[in-house]
Amino acid sequence: MPSDNTVTVGLAGTGRIGSAHAETLKNLPDVGRVIVADADAERARGVAAKLGLEVVPDIDTLLASDIDGLVIATATDSHPELITRAVDRAIPVFCEKPVAADIQGTLAVIDHIQNSPIPVQIGFQRRFDAGYRAARAAITSGNLGWLHTLRATTLDPTPPPAEYIPHSGGIFRDCGVHDFDIIRWVTGREVVEVYATGANRGEQFFADAGDVDTAAVLLTLDDGALATVSLSRYNGAGYDVRLEVLGSRGNAIVGLDDRAPLTSAEPDYPPSLLPVYPNFMERFRHAYTDELAAFLSVISGDLANPCTVADALAAFDIAEACELSRHERRPVAVVRARR
Repeated sequence: MPSDNTVTVGLAGTGRIGSAHAETLKNLPDVGRVIVADADAERARGVAAKLGLEVVPDIDTLLASDIDGLVIATATDSHPELITRAVDRAIPVFCEKPVAADIQGTLAVIDHIQNSPIPVQIGFQRRFDAGYRAARAAITSGNLGWLHTLRATTLDPTPPPAEYIPHSGGIFRDCGVHDFDIIRWVTGREVVEVYATGANRGEQFFADAGDVDTAAVLLTLDDGALATVSLSRYNGAGYDVRLEVLGSRGNAIVGLDDRAPLTSAEPDYPPSLLPVYPNFMERFRHAYTDELAAFLSVISGDLANPCTVADALAAFDIAEACELSRHERRPVAVVRARR
């Protein structure tokens, strides 16, 4: 680490989320230098010029640079190689989810890094959102009593581009995995069974890719509590991500604020005058910042890894079970992927 106690962070990938991470890293006080690279060298140069960052011609050069940590925001199929190469160079890693495109790829990464002390933090930003943290604290304290029901939503206002969907992994792996992770995290429980279904009422490209644009999931937790997850690519009212946690003594609701895209049908209830959340970047702006600030603490050794590859695998296990349940139209037990 540099003598002035600031760190040099490498950023691989300068697309939408990568560009946002670049700006966040630049503004964190503990970051001295940010060096960016992308398979699209022109895009990397553009982001570097806009933000006043350093740029190198390719990711190989980035890995060979004198960096204290690596943030990976590249395409999913490149994640396993970049994670393992960085760990082999003793470079701590922050990687956007998923670890890999499938279970076997994730297990291969785990096998490669399991005996290394180098941390690999996976990007599930909801763990750093103030609302989800408050809900977790309310559960842990016992203030809610025993939980009987959780209701989670991830509803996008508009679908992603058609070319994205065939490589997304499907709505459960791409979208629902965030809900699966946060349900595990806030409750401290495991999901043991799922029943999932889906529908297509929008663009044909979802069906052409074997995917759905809307889905519903019923999860059974290991203590008998039930959770529902609603997913859609077509929530025209706005970006709606919430979690309702209902217990025998009380409840906690995450995402119920004046910018939530909710319209009351009660005639005497006034609508909010604030703009709704348009996308995930706006909804989780502070969480993304706190997530990368936590990564800096992981690099320095001041914080234990808050979201491991094993955590990502557990959420992926649930997504896999959901996909099987949708295709076979039956409840499916969640199998913990192990060698």
